[in-house]
Amino acid sequence: MNTPDTHPDPHGDGLGRHPGDSETHGQAMPHGPVHSAVDEEHTVHTHGEHAGHSTAMFKNRFWLCLALAVPVVVLSPMVGHLLGYHVPGFPGSAWLPPVLGTVIFGYGGLPFLRGGLTELRSRQPGMMLLIAMAISVAFVASWVTTLGIGGFELDFWWELALLVVIMLLGHWMEMRALGAASSALDALAALLPDEAEKVVADGTVTVRIGELSAGDVVLVRSGARVPADGVVLDGTAEFDESMITGESRTVSRSPGDTVVAGTVATDSTVRVRVEAVGADTALAGIQRMVADAQESSSRAQALADRAAALLFWFALAAGILTAVAWTLLGSPDDAVVRTVTVLVIACPHALGLAIPLVIAISTERAARAGVLIKDRLALERMRTIDVVLFDKTGTLTEGAHAVTGAAPVPGTSEGELLALAAAAEADSEHPVGRAIVTAAAHDAAARRLDLRGTDFRAATGRGVSATVEGARITVGGPNLLRELRLETPAALGPTVHEWTARGAGVLHVLRDGQVLGALALEDTVRAESRAAVAALQDRGVKVAMITGDARQVADAVGAELGIDEVFAEVLPQDKDSKVVELQDRGMTVAMVGDGVNDAPALARAEVGIAIGAGTDVAMESAGVVLAGNDPRSVLSMIDLSRASYTKMIQNLVWAAGYNVVAVPLAAGVLAPAGIVLSPAVGAVLMSVSTIVVALNAQLLRRLDLSPAHLAATGAESGRAEARPPAVPAR
Repeated sequence: MNTPDTHPDPHGDGLGRHPGDSETHGQAMPHGPVHSAVDEEHTVHTHGEHAGHSTAMFKNRFWLCLALAVPVVVLSPMVGHLLGYHVPGFPGSAWLPPVLGTVIFGYGGLPFLRGGLTELRSRQPGMMLLIAMAISVAFVASWVTTLGIGGFELDFWWELALLVVIMLLGHWMEMRALGAASSALDALAALLPDEAEKVVADGTVTVRIGELSAGDVVLVRSGARVPADGVVLDGTAEFDESMITGESRTVSRSPGDTVVAGTVATDSTVRVRVEAVGADTALAGIQRMVADAQESSSRAQALADRAAALLFWFALAAGILTAVAWTLLGSPDDAVVRTVTVLVIACPHALGLAIPLVIAISTERAARAGVLIKDRLALERMRTIDVVLFDKTGTLTEGAHAVTGAAPVPGTSEGELLALAAAAEADSEHPVGRAIVTAAAHDAAARRLDLRGTDFRAATGRGVSATVEGARITVGGPNLLRELRLETPAALGPTVHEWTARGAGVLHVLRDGQVLGALALEDTVRAESRAAVAALQDRGVKVAMITGDARQVADAVGAELGIDEVFAEVLPQDKDSKVVELQDRGMTVAMVGDGVNDAPALARAEVGIAIGAGTDVAMESAGVVLAGNDPRSVLSMIDLSRASYTKMIQNLVWAAGYNVVAVPLAAGVLAPAGIVLSPAVGAVLMSVSTIVVALNAQLLRRLDLSPAHLAATGAESGRAEARPPAVPAR
């Protein structure tokens, strides 16, 4: 086995590790029962205006009140007159609307009455108090009319019924959306197998997942799901991780790679060492993140709360002014009728849904796309981003070495050079050795030679060697040549100089002490990075890159990707200062990183985005976590943020527009001109306003947030320019 300094490692930490390798997380379920989507409906919320309420409670009340509301509406003389039909009559039919309306008020309206009382006691009027006021006024006015007191024509039973039903429907939809992201994760958890094959001394035994602990080894057969977070010990398989990352393409996992609970080994059997169980698993952490995001404050939510408070005072003031004005005009009856009408129809639940429902659906859509929003402010700010600052290693690049060049001496072919190097490195566990073996596997000429090495040896600080077809093949870096007092052959000089100039690591291949050629190893750029950069620039967002690598290495990657600005040779502790530098230029910055040394910069940026393969520290410092490691997912955040903002504005304009038009008309401002908004028409407009806002918010579900789709503008050029992971043809 090679020692850490066997090969040069220009892009890593000297150990051949990727940033975050040891911290890379997986997904396993916490101990305890798994919650289903049905359980989610019965979860009692503890924050905001829905404190003490559950989705199931609003759903059950809605369906019962809807059933009771149908006869109330059908038997309403006002509705009959409005729609032009004869209201059916039978013994006791006149008392059916009051009785059913009272049940609807007492049962369906109870959550709003309680919520309104809470807001009144806290002296913080909002939507609940506004709804409570509207249904209470309608209830009292309708009973006054039913009992014939004062001779008023204020039969609001049907408006009361529809008002309560619509409010229940709106709150049910909102809470259902709020819980959808958690439900999606719970549904994922439900996909976990109930049992696992635990490897023991004399074979395997079947155990419950809850009986697994860190350090256990489990057998995952082809087609089976991984039962817990872990690391592959033996075997290589393609894994379907779409349920976690949203990416349909399978991912190869081999010894040393992490696997996540719930993912599927599609083609081979592997052995996995369990690394995390219970609340320490990533899925448990993601569930906590989604819950925090649902309860986190945001400017948009604060705006909705302020709008609701202003609407309450607006409705109350409009009602008082209406009563005073009509009384002074000598029409006390009209004063009562108009005031009651204003207070009833000035309660468009549309305004209450305008922003919260959009935020809730956005959070859910993001979670389903593999974008986990920890802080809703991050989603709101993303539409204003001027520049996205990417960390290079492990974010724009693979964070792993690959052979990017081969230069044999005259008389030796590239295929032979690769085949000999791979045969010598076959038993090496060093990442550089694995990169050479992988490159040979991708080269047709090397595969045809099919060379095998024996007597493998690793020399600390020099390289590795093995006997291949009777000759001693050695692979090593500059230390090896110096020890053997050898120099790079003149024929290889220009090529090797070009490699070192751009920061590539160079290894020499020797046969019986004679240099056969050289190999260049570099941290390869992700194919997705090209599409991500191009698509961001198409959206008017600048792209910058930050790295601790040498200037020539950073400039080479920046030029390859077409990045606007490159910060190179930046010490870990200085990364956040570069964020400040961009901010001082008046730019709004989103930082994307995956390492511990990215955490300060992630926290400093307006939006911090931790890539999914990163460390726990990075994820804690970020407002957004990408479940996968595809940089194109940043586009999902931008497009979702912009679409969400558009929906919020549309809904606010619609809801506010209803108030601006309906309340003055209901108050009788245009009565001298013969234009008066009747209670029936006002109630219909109120209902339409609520439905339009709810349906408009639901249109967000049609947004395609798949990274491949969003990056389509840059995908073709990215594929055309992509550098192959193995040795290019010469």
